[in-house]
Order: sequence, then structure tokens, then C-alpha cells
Amino acid sequence: MTHEWQPGQIFVFGSNLLGIHGAGAARFALEKCGATWGQERGISGESYALPTCSEPGVGLTLEEVVRHVRTFMFVAMMSPDRTFFLTRVGCGFAGFTDAEIAALQADTISLGV
Repeated sequence: MTHEWQPGQIFVFGSNLLGIHGAGAARFALEKCGATWGQERGISGESYALPTCSEPGVGLTLEEVVRHVRTFMFVAMMSPDRTFFLTRVGCGFAGFTDAEIAALQADTISLGV
């Protein structure tokens, strides 16, 4: 089953700081959701690149990912006309656990960021 992207729907995926969207959710975002090769963060087309790696397969520190999650949460809060579909960012190539990523998203929300 595939999702037909509608205006205002944004696919959020884990990216790297080189903007190389060669595999997994990043590749899907590139091919189906308008992600831009070389754009490492932010909205492009119907996608949002959230950095979790410095380069393909090399994870950022959790502290670095926290900064990017906070930026994403701010963008999402400032975009009430958009619906963001969040993948398991950071739980593949970056090597974080679901619990680590979920905790930092919860902390970001509780801070009102």
C-alpha cells in the first residue's frame, strides 16, 4: 500500500549533513516526496530532512540530534496547515534506539519548543 501525498503533508526522514539521500526513508523522500539531493535539513517538496548522521552511516551525537529535533519541532509548530509524518529517524543508520529518540522528542515537546 502506498500513500498518495496530498498538499500540506510532509514526510519527515533522517538525513545526513551531506544531503546524500541514497537509502531507506531518505531515498523514498528523494524519489517520491520531493527531497532535494544535497539539502541536508529542512523542507523540500513534501519532505523534511532531519539530520541524524554526519555522513551516510555515521551517526551524530545525541546532543546534535537534539538540536535538529528542536528545530524540526519549531517548524512543525509554526506550520499548523501541514501534517508531518515522522519516520523512525535515527533508529537505522544513526544507531539510536527507539527509546532514545522518543525520549528526546518528548523532552522537546515538554519544553514547548
